Amino acid sequence: MTDLVQGLASESISTAAEVVCAPTFLHLDQVQSTLPAGIECAAQNCWTQGGGAFTGEVAAEMLADRGLKWVILGHSERRSLCGESNEVVAEKAAYALGAGLDVIFCIGETLEQREGGSMFSVLDAQLRAAQAVGLDWSRIVIAYEPVWAIGTGVVASPEQAQEVHAFLRDWLAKEVSPEAGASTRIIYGGSVNPGNCEDLAVKEDIDGFLVGGASLKAGDFATITRSAEKSA
Repeated sequence: MTDLVQGLASESISTAAEVVCAPTFLHLDQVQSTLPAGIECAAQNCWTQGGGAFTGEVAAEMLADRGLKWVILGHSERRSLCGESNEVVAEKAAYALGAGLDVIFCIGETLEQREGGSMFSVLDAQLRAAQAVGLDWSRIVIAYEPVWAIGTGVVASPEQAQEVHAFLRDWLAKEVSPEAGASTRIIYGGSVNPGNCEDLAVKEDIDGFLVGGASLKAGDFATITRSAEKSA
């Protein structure tokens, strides 16, 4: 972790991008205290409630007390491996916002759902659960991560990603407000790397990236941040 943070400090991180790093809970303090100026720090998860007998969980208030601005919620691994339902993810997001954190809200479909024709209904259900708890969309960044493209080396084509991002933006405009549709940032996550980031970044409705494996190489990550300079 020390080498990675030092590597980020030595790289040319684009000022055109808002950069947020999300280390494990164990490394949050170390990373937050040593990151280069201008890079924010996020937690990878938080609990649905505040103080209480919740052994092993991390409350949003703890993260806010530590000076964090962001938390990632609803990541596909939390949904699939930990059984977090759309409702649980929405509940977490509402609580985190109430505790003063902004939320990177992850949604996405599996390969079976995409090939079975239910992709858009799956995404709709994930968003409707969030809308049902009255989230403040001005403090939400939606991260679209097709599950079939996470850590597989397979990336959605720029056209596939843009199709979904356009759907999400249209959903927000219709179901929340035209302002939410226009201003909510929608980022893409799914095997983003230095070789494909520019082709994705120029698509009209892709506002940035949720970077996985490529974030573990400082040079690759810096290159991805610079794709913001070519963004539409």
